[in-house]
Amino acid sequence: MSGYTFTSESVSEGHPDKVCDYISDSILDACLAQDRNSRVACETLCKSDTVVIAGEITTRATLDFDRIVRQAVKDIGYTDTGEPFCDTTLKLISIITQQSPQISQGVTAATSQSGDQGAGDQGIMFGYATDESPELMPLPLLLAHKLTKGLADDRKAGAVSWLRPDSKSQVSVLYENNQPKEVTAVVVSTQHTPQADQKKIAAYVREALGPRVLGQWWRPDVTLFVNPTGDFSHGGPSADAGVTGRKIIVDSYGGAGRHGGGAFSGKDPSKVDRSSAYFCRYVAKQVVAGGLARKAEIQVGYAIGMAKPVSVKVDTFGTGDERAAAEFVMNAFDFRPRAIIERLDLLRPIYRSTTNYGHFGRPGLPWEVVEKPAAVAR
Repeated sequence: MSGYTFTSESVSEGHPDKVCDYISDSILDACLAQDRNSRVACETLCKSDTVVIAGEITTRATLDFDRIVRQAVKDIGYTDTGEPFCDTTLKLISIITQQSPQISQGVTAATSQSGDQGAGDQGIMFGYATDESPELMPLPLLLAHKLTKGLADDRKAGAVSWLRPDSKSQVSVLYENNQPKEVTAVVVSTQHTPQADQKKIAAYVREALGPRVLGQWWRPDVTLFVNPTGDFSHGGPSADAGVTGRKIIVDSYGGAGRHGGGAFSGKDPSKVDRSSAYFCRYVAKQVVAGGLARKAEIQVGYAIGMAKPVSVKVDTFGTGDERAAAEFVMNAFDFRPRAIIERLDLLRPIYRSTTNYGHFGRPGLPWEVVEKPAAVAR
């Protein structure tokens, strides 16, 4: 197609699903801070005044789940005792057991059939990179994240007193010859105080938020929808249920790149759903940054308990020398779980910093580093 419009969405840290992701990652970080060998698969559900945590955790860490959960909710901004969902008044239900020994024996190098650390599950993982933005990310998703992050920044700074934690955004970008030309439509839905005036909210988005965070991609005449239902004063887990892992497209590439289906949050890096997806992004980024293609997607498949992947595929979508890119990937990168964990230094409590506004495209994350050729060849 010579021209098309592509749309991606983002949700803020106060969205009910993201509340759950952040709680799950907070528990993971608490485990890794005390025990780097922790095995964690923690799911969270939140609704009204209740948080449920469930899953499998094997760790030597001493954990105060109640404190961790309340602190996470406080960090997000749900501190209003007049609302059902509040850090000081919520109820916690914990259903946590240890990791299945049958999974553990396949993951642990000493007991696995491969003699190496095996994949924590079967599955397929994808990584994607494109040169349409300096971050090598799809532009619609990148801009959508900027809007929700901007809402959170203004709320936490006290710059806009009527903002509340729950929000969503959506950005549509017109492409010509597979390159972004202009933003055609923007949707912003933000939770607010009951007294806030909808015209005032729309004016804030059009005159302040949009121009500031979208920069050159903002147009005063862009089609703009702000709180299109007419009211968003009732939001967050007080209004809707949230569950860990329901925002996997928001977390990855906004639909522009494929997704294997596995969620990230609450999982330690022995789970290839997370660590290999991060590594595939890292590899795809080296392909594009190295000039081998303008767009690249890496797919890897694993069998549970096995160290070496069952398949590795490189796709450059006709934007580069696919054979050269594939040879580069196969010669320069080791996709075994233990090798991934060591290369990206993943046994650290870094995961709360990944939860919101995309796991990819943000500085400071090890899988976002563009390596020099000598470093890649290690």
